[in-house]
Amino acid sequence: MADTLAPVVRTTTRLPLLDVLRGAAILGTLMTNVWIFASPGSEWGVLQGGLGAPDPIADPSAANIAEAVFRFLADGKFLALLTVLFGVGLAIQFDSTARRGERWPGRYPKRAAFLFVEGTVHFVLVFAWDVLMGYAVTALLVAWLLARSEKVRRVAMWTAGGVHLVLVALVTLAATSASDTSPQRPDGPGPAAVELYAHGGYAAQVAFRLENAVALRIEPVFSFGLLVLLFLLGVRLHRAGAFTATAEGRRIRTRLAAWGLGLGLPLNAAATLGGEDFFALGRYGAAPLLALGYIGLIGIALDRLWVPAPVTRALGSVGRTALSCYVAQNLLCMLLCYGIGLGLADRLGGSGPWWVMGLWAGVALVLAAGSWLWLRRFDRGPLEALQHAVLSPRRRSPA
Repeated sequence: MADTLAPVVRTTTRLPLLDVLRGAAILGTLMTNVWIFASPGSEWGVLQGGLGAPDPIADPSAANIAEAVFRFLADGKFLALLTVLFGVGLAIQFDSTARRGERWPGRYPKRAAFLFVEGTVHFVLVFAWDVLMGYAVTALLVAWLLARSEKVRRVAMWTAGGVHLVLVALVTLAATSASDTSPQRPDGPGPAAVELYAHGGYAAQVAFRLENAVALRIEPVFSFGLLVLLFLLGVRLHRAGAFTATAEGRRIRTRLAAWGLGLGLPLNAAATLGGEDFFALGRYGAAPLLALGYIGLIGIALDRLWVPAPVTRALGSVGRTALSCYVAQNLLCMLLCYGIGLGLADRLGGSGPWWVMGLWAGVALVLAAGSWLWLRRFDRGPLEALQHAVLSPRRRSPA
């Protein structure tokens, strides 16, 4: 597939497919994160084995099957999709800078720094598993690579991917070896963490994130090679015209769907059936393949008008306000699930998965409706407008 990505197709207009894909990626990441908010110990439970999906083979109840499918379709896939799209956005900004006749990276380092600050605030005040901080650091490296030759970018892309796969393989090997010698599994977060999120105060939760920042920030460190790979892949897809309404764009999307779904579905299914030992291989190895299939499948669905117009408008609105919706969905879930708000995680814990999936659907509808209404009056989302106001060059007043 790499040979098909050589032509450079530059566009000067907004690409509707990208907005829909961003909207799907934002709501898709919530499909994974909602289980964190709804589980005992919440953010700390991720590191303590407290978020394991049910085994629908051992217990093929309707609830277990629904939860397993819901989580299978989401876990790692939409995060990878969001990462690819961030690389696409970086390439678009590079093209915009070139059209203005400015030198790259120009103002972009300030943009990345602002994103890092936003991510830090989000991590401390809202959600420990923030992605913005990792994206900001990765974007600085990829921005530097955009000013280099295609050969340098290709070497960096495949080197990052190779190092990442070796790391995933080592982690998987260590997990399977440990399970052979010590069959004991973590039984979830301790009572202190459960109590903190169920009944603790907001200040205590903020302090907990700060005290455990190293452990809670491990994912972007572990997956840094994957982030670089997906950023650069997004750049290549954009320059090949994969998101344009052209014959070449449709051809690339068809190939992405065929290869991504054809390889991604069986590999992800195998990793899921392998159990917790293959979690890293599934989330950080097989999931990105299926994410590429999602890009192709959504593109084909839009090309052939399979998606109702209201759904397209809703996803497009969320995509145009992606940063605001990403923070808002985590803020809403925090207020709904933790003891500092409605405390649904504690009240409904043990009652089955249906309320969690309903929570996702409710928050998704609020974001879709809210972003659509907001964009009827404003050109940008709230956080996007703040970023634009802070980073826009100041015009000198006439003397």
